[in-house]
Amino acid sequence: MKRKVELVVISDVHLGTYGCHAKELLNYLNSIKPKKIILNGDIIDIWQFRKRYFPKAHLLIIKKILSLATKGTKVYYITGNHDEQLRRFSNTKMGNIQIIDKLLLNLDGKKAWFFHGDVFDASVQHAKWIAKLGGWGYDMLILLNRFINYFLVKAGKEKYSLSKKIKNGVKGAIKFITNFEETATDLAIANDFDFVVCGHIHQPCIKDVKTPKGSCTYLNSGDWIENLTALEYSNERWTLYNYQDRKHLLVPEEPETDTEESDFATMMVAMKAFKATL
Repeated sequence: MKRKVELVVISDVHLGTYGCHAKELLNYLNSIKPKKIILNGDIIDIWQFRKRYFPKAHLLIIKKILSLATKGTKVYYITGNHDEQLRRFSNTKMGNIQIIDKLLLNLDGKKAWFFHGDVFDASVQHAKWIAKLGGWGYDMLILLNRFINYFLVKAGKEKYSLSKKIKNGVKGAIKFITNFEETATDLAIANDFDFVVCGHIHQPCIKDVKTPKGSCTYLNSGDWIENLTALEYSNERWTLYNYQDRKHLLVPEEPETDTEESDFATMMVAMKAFKATL
């Protein structure tokens, strides 16, 4: 039985990289029936796109999103830095799918502001080559971490996160995350938004923020590289979904219709055309 959810926010999937947990994300998407889904940036990692590496599970994520849209789910694709090439198509609408740079929604009388968050990252704005190099290094670190964890699990020990250890041990990383959250919430309060929802920093979070100028709720959907998290909104309440904290059974996909096959075929043609431009 699929769970009905009013709104789901997913970000930083990084399809096309070794670190992406596409199978887990597909299983999660197969377990829910959302009215709206917000893809809050870095869904397809165009920065690190390799023609030789785009597994079937990664394509199935795109197919699943198209299937949701076909069945009535409104899909908002908010562009991030790793898929910034899509910004040339901002405000493009295809059926229930819309490509945008930011989004404002009214949620039960409260104003919610959604955007990826790379606008706050100086390395992305002013030294893109450094950010791209860092992205490549992060992907290699995740690949090495998977190799190490394979042997840890075989030895009966707990998995270890190299990147989390580095982030928690480097003062600059902690300061960046803190500054990111403060900047987002300050802007939200200044514009009278009740919720500000970001991605980008791969740090899942829901917290209420109060300052002398006002208050708001800061939310971050995390990622599907390490944390495997999503934000869900239903019955006037936000929750942070963590795939790794729950026991999961594989949820079979519903039979495909001719329309879905047509959409998938169209997507495949678009993907081939995109690859040709690289």
